[in-house]
This record gives sequence, C-alpha cells and structure tokens, in this order.
Amino acid sequence: MKKRQFLHAIALAATTLATGSAMAQSTPIKFQLDWRFEGPAALFLTPAAKGYFKDAKLDVTIDAGNGSGGTVTRVASGAYDMGFADLAALMEFHANNPDAPNKPVAVMMVYNDTPASVMALKKSGIKTPADLNGKKLGAPVFDAGRRAFPIFAKANNISGVQWTAMDPPLRETMLARGDIDAITGFTFTSVLNLEARGVKAEDIVVLPYPDFGVKLYGNAIIASPKMIKENPAAIKAFLVAFAKGMKDVIGNPAAAVGDVKARDGIINAELETRRLKMAIDSAINSANARAEGFGQVNGPRLSLMASQVSDAFNTKTRVNPDVVWNGSFLPSKAELNVLPKK
Repeated sequence: MKKRQFLHAIALAATTLATGSAMAQSTPIKFQLDWRFEGPAALFLTPAAKGYFKDAKLDVTIDAGNGSGGTVTRVASGAYDMGFADLAALMEFHANNPDAPNKPVAVMMVYNDTPASVMALKKSGIKTPADLNGKKLGAPVFDAGRRAFPIFAKANNISGVQWTAMDPPLRETMLARGDIDAITGFTFTSVLNLEARGVKAEDIVVLPYPDFGVKLYGNAIIASPKMIKENPAAIKAFLVAFAKGMKDVIGNPAAAVGDVKARDGIINAELETRRLKMAIDSAINSANARAEGFGQVNGPRLSLMASQVSDAFNTKTRVNPDVVWNGSFLPSKAELNVLPKK
C-alpha cells in the first residue's frame, strides 16, 4: 500500500513539474488594441478565445485602446509588447521622434486599405469630393481620416475647408444635427453611429479614401523593438495564431462577435456583426489585399505612403519606409491564405 502511495506521489509530482514547466515556457504578451471592444476586436479576441495563442505557448493579454496614436506610444514606452495601430500613426511617431530609443515596427498588415472616408448627409448636396470645397468638416483632432485629409484634398483638388474639432462621441451627433457639413472617420464606425442617431443608411453619402486616389494602408500589427530583439519566435507564433483566427472570423463573423461580447457584455451583437463585416469587406478582403497577399505590403506603395504622410503630417523628419516595416516574421504563404475569393 505504501509503495502504491509512494508511486502515486511521484507521478503527481512529475505532473505538477511538467505543468509548471509548460506554464513557464509560455511567453507573456501584452497586446493593445486601437479602439474599444467593438466588432473588429474579434480579429484578436477570437484566436484568444479559441486557444490559438495558448496552443502557440503564448499568454496573450488583450486590452481595449483609445486611438492608434495611444497604441503606438504605449508600445514604444514598453507598457505593451505588441499592438494594433494605423500605419500612418506609426510613421508619424518614427518621423517626429527620430532619437527615440524604442520605435515600434509594423510586422503584419491587416487593413490593406485605410477604412477612412468622408461622410455627409444627402441633404447637404455633397455628392463628390469636389463638393467639399469651402465646406465645414468635423472630426476629433487625432482622427486618422482628418490627419490624412490633406492627402485626400490634394488628390481631389479640394480647398477652403474649415475644421471643427470635437470628442469622438459628438462627431456623428453634430453631423446629424447639421452643425457641420461632413465628417471624416472610419466608415464602419461612423455610418453605424449615424444610423444609431436616427439617420437612414440611404441618406448617408460615403466618399471612401481608397476610391478617390488615396492608397494608404490602414491598421497593422506592431511590435516593440525589445520584443523583436529578445523574442522573435514569439512574434512569429503570434502572427501564425492570428492568421489562423482570421479564417474563423471571416468565415463566421457573427460567431466571432460572440467572443467580443464575452469581453464586453453591453455591446449590441447584431450591430457589431455588421461593423465587423463592413471592416472585412472594405479594408481586409479588398482588391489590393488580394493582389498583394494578406498580411503583406507592396514596396513602392509603402514608399509613396511614407512620402505622403511626411508631407500631410508635416513631420520633423521624412518617414523612412525601410524602418517602419519588418516582414520577416510573417507566416508562410499557406498560413496567410485566409481571404475568400471574391
């Protein structure tokens, strides 16, 4: 009897040691989103919920954000290891902080096309970019569409625009009230917010930046220099697990939003499913993404964007496209084959 107890104790100790060893081998990653827990957050919450990060021996913590600029800053500060941020915001940080010791780097493109657009109500008479001349536009000062508007204006010969700044929750309210003529923002955010304020979808005019000469990339996964130097294998494992989750999200957006609701129970699942589908259709599964390949960038297009951001954002130094992007951690071509054919 004592022998059996002794053998059981040894087996239990071995199991405990093995479990502890496996836990010790899990790499902790603090990940910062660009925004709140809305539909598009499923891109990261679903692979987490399905255990894909855990299977890759990663202990990933995902936090909501309050804008791409904040995400870039927090990854740069070391508060977060990786994040999801607008590539233009990352470029701006690099160019305005040339001596910063820790400049994050983009390691995978997710929104191949910027989701930014100008939105107006039909009753304003705005139908084309040319109709924006001399109009009153509104957006938060940090809005990606507002920051990049000079690129949109140059491509469409727009001048005389007057800007009104406001907090994000007031942007669509002010447009619906007629306080401003048009707004900039991510389409999948502002259109649904306008509908929530009683505006009918058919009464909204949307002028997507990519449709009017602005070929900017949107959001990318970024990583800290410390992470790149000390644990490159963890970055690659994260991207492989993320790409696996992307297939699930694209295949069943409604189910993926369930993973978002598990993190924030007050969200409207139906509304956020629409938002996620809009993000997939406009920014992820776009013609450019299918041509370039999911997760990847086109060199000349990246260089053009670097030049455009330098001019539009009036940065201290010119953006160097070679230092803001590192594609060496990308999964294999087969693992990146996540986009359905149109």
